[in-house]
Amino acid sequence: MSDNIRKSFLQIHPEDNVLVALQDLFKGDVIVFNGQNILLQDDIHAKHKFFINAMAIGDEVLMYGLLVGKATLPILKGGLMTTENVHHAAEEYGYRKVDYKWQKPDVSAYESRTFNGYHREDGRVGTANYWLFVPTVFCENRNLDVIREALHNTLGYNVTDKYKQFTEQLLDASLQGKDISTFEIDEIAFAGKPTKRVFKNVDGIKFLNHQGGCGGTRQDSSLLSNLLAAYADHPNVAGITVLSLGCQHLQTGSFLNDIFARNPLFKKKVLVFEQQQSQSEDQLIKDAILKTFVELKEINKIERSPAPLSKLCVGVKCGGSDGFSGISANPAVGYTSDLLVALGAKVLLAEFPELCGAEQNIIDRCVDQPTAEKFIRLMREYDAQAHAVGSGFHMNPSPGNIKDGLITDAIKSTGAAKKAGTSPVVDVLDYTEPVTKAGLSLVCTPGNDVEATTGKAASGATLILFTTGLGTPTGNPVCPVIKIATNTSLANRMGDIIDIDAGAIIRGEKTIEEMGAEILEYCILAASGEVIPKAVQLNQDDFIPWKRGVSL
Repeated sequence: MSDNIRKSFLQIHPEDNVLVALQDLFKGDVIVFNGQNILLQDDIHAKHKFFINAMAIGDEVLMYGLLVGKATLPILKGGLMTTENVHHAAEEYGYRKVDYKWQKPDVSAYESRTFNGYHREDGRVGTANYWLFVPTVFCENRNLDVIREALHNTLGYNVTDKYKQFTEQLLDASLQGKDISTFEIDEIAFAGKPTKRVFKNVDGIKFLNHQGGCGGTRQDSSLLSNLLAAYADHPNVAGITVLSLGCQHLQTGSFLNDIFARNPLFKKKVLVFEQQQSQSEDQLIKDAILKTFVELKEINKIERSPAPLSKLCVGVKCGGSDGFSGISANPAVGYTSDLLVALGAKVLLAEFPELCGAEQNIIDRCVDQPTAEKFIRLMREYDAQAHAVGSGFHMNPSPGNIKDGLITDAIKSTGAAKKAGTSPVVDVLDYTEPVTKAGLSLVCTPGNDVEATTGKAASGATLILFTTGLGTPTGNPVCPVIKIATNTSLANRMGDIIDIDAGAIIRGEKTIEEMGAEILEYCILAASGEVIPKAVQLNQDDFIPWKRGVSL
């Protein structure tokens, strides 16, 4: 790929009958490919695809060496792929005994490397040290908001001071009768006052606001309880404060039982406050703040210490994908994944709707038949749910995806699956199931950015590598999210939320392997607290439970 990618177009796999434009190409241009001239029939924007040969109705469209669609109209050689002339199609899939051979990357340079993490009593190692506030029901969200504002502002975790100061400038200007439509910002003041964290070893105080716990089905509350228990048990969490109303479906006792069912060795401090048993709301909030403050002083005594890279658990995710995702950032993350697996670490790939079209390759990589059959069952049950309400995995690409060259779900999915590298699949986890095996595991979640990252953290990810071609501010309350741009234009335009630029791959300046190694180096620094990903700096603490309805 590295030789071809220096050109203005790319054939990803030798069997593909489409080429990817790496820069804007124009109608009437002649492309020379494999000794033949291809006259472009349309303007081809960067990231979009055009055909090597003429296509008849029903002809198969191949990309990444796989079936990704079928022609619905006659298409001229050099014609642009669109939603009008190509419809989603993917190979049928099923278990077949395959003797899969994995070529491990050379990891000799990393075998003695460590990261500085937080060692927990059960043997796991966190990349951060958080205190977590958990409401058992949505009725407590407002109380959580009050506590969040008090603790964040006072203890140095607030990131909104500059916007408060900006608003104050607007107010002052307005009171002085100035025209604020042409208001000029005082950039020095807008920079905000520097905040100093009171507890240097407490990386954050996090709040899991949600809309569940009562009013829905008991099954919804049970699933939410398992999810909240997974977050309480997370290696990056040192202790939790629980706020309960008292009469809700999700009772505190059930939640605590789910924690110990998940981890019998759970020994973290748990503070419980029930509003219907308190003297007043004011007293509830003060008590919660007081007792949490005492525990913050205790967990601040925990310090980072070295741990082998095998203690990392890294989730891989993409969102706001574009036509470059599958040829730059995703395969680079895939190489990082292979390095981690070769080192004995854990890697989690989720987003089952975005594996549509890549199923057979994944099945063939499963270590045994039960693992493969669990993946097949979860995929088919999930897709059947979508079809039952008039949808399906094939309807996953968003308007933004399509605009930037991801015409069918199979194109999007086969590119998305590149994040998992090439290692064997050692396990398949249903939603909220904890990861227990070293290597690559699949986690059943929607493709929705926040639902997927929420589920990935629930299974135990202590870092998430998140690739994006269009840009997204997604983060997670307990798992640092590292954003990787597929192209330099995005990295420059949205540099305040992007951590790594993989655009050098598109320009031919770096190989996928070189970029993958750079990403691993960033992971080591982030896991050690030596660099803080932008999503963490900005408190992008997104949390959306999946109620197991149809969500793509």
